[in-house]
Amino acid sequence: MTGTLYGVGLGPGDPELMTLKAARLIGGAKVIAYPTLAGGSSFARSIAAGHIVPGVREIVMDIPMTVDRAPAQVAYDLGAVAIRAELEAGHDVVVLCEGDPFFYGSFMYLYARLRADYPVEVVPGVSSVMSCAAVAGLPLAARNEVVTILPAPELARRLSDTNPTQILPPCDTLVVMKLGRHLKAVRAAIEGAGLIDKAIYIERASTPDECVMPLSQAPEKAPYFSMILIVKGADPWL
Repeated sequence: MTGTLYGVGLGPGDPELMTLKAARLIGGAKVIAYPTLAGGSSFARSIAAGHIVPGVREIVMDIPMTVDRAPAQVAYDLGAVAIRAELEAGHDVVVLCEGDPFFYGSFMYLYARLRADYPVEVVPGVSSVMSCAAVAGLPLAARNEVVTILPAPELARRLSDTNPTQILPPCDTLVVMKLGRHLKAVRAAIEGAGLIDKAIYIERASTPDECVMPLSQAPEKAPYFSMILIVKGADPWL
């Protein structure tokens, strides 16, 4: 009998925002797997650290930080091979995923490689979107309001051939994720659309390094784990 693959959402960073099920699975795991970025430490592992038992076997997937997708796909291929060996030996494998496994989560790449051959269970996690709305004190939607989530790289791409006043989608609430090096272009687009006074910048929500401020006061550079919320119909606490 083969083992089961678990994709476990850990939430946005605060270990107390993990679900009871996630904590139970991690605490009982004999094999865990998680990504690191370019040889650095693992954010996912740091969230789960308090539940990882001594002696657990750890599969580390080092994901290169490149625009080219090919090197990352090779890393997921190698990770899937290592996980497959454990599953074939009858061992369950718990994959640690910050946020939610199926919401811009790295687990989906392992899922695509392994789901046809092994039982898989996905454990949802609190997404960064919900965490950012909570720390900013901005309700995302009510009644029939529309929420749009847009990755910053896509928004920046649209700037190259579209009038800035027209690139933002028609919606009541706009969430712009994965800011990083795209912050300057995204801020320009939001200013061009006349929405800068509605925009809130959130960085590393729910962690000790959390930062929340109006976008107009945001720093020039942003980490990957940052987000902008624009609630068009509300009055943000500016």
